[in-house]
Amino acid sequence: MSPRRVRAESDAVGRQELPLRISVDGEPVDGIAGQTIAGVLLASGRLAWRRGRSGAPRGVFCGIGVCFDCLVTVGGERDVRACRRRAHDGDVVTTQDRQPEAGRATGPTERKHPGLPGEEDR
Repeated sequence: MSPRRVRAESDAVGRQELPLRISVDGEPVDGIAGQTIAGVLLASGRLAWRRGRSGAPRGVFCGIGVCFDCLVTVGGERDVRACRRRAHDGDVVTTQDRQPEAGRATGPTERKHPGLPGEEDR
């Protein structure tokens, strides 16, 4: 089975797949023009590319830009949603973590809400 819905040889529109290459954490990753950064990463076999504050792996969750689980840095711009940004040939992508920094004081924005299930495990 092909990942394409319409096989290239029978495509009446005549679409052509234009290859592109991005760099992810210094490693080249190949994709096709029109794919999102998340699409390029998923097609290369990466299911997760960052870790949340709990240490759990994160990648694409919603795929429509609502959940912020797929955040990456693109060309120095932090917090880019990989599911919303189209990949461009030569993009430099860096994965990012949301784990708290060692020795950082817990402030009011990091306080846990009392009574939420599983809070004692975090």
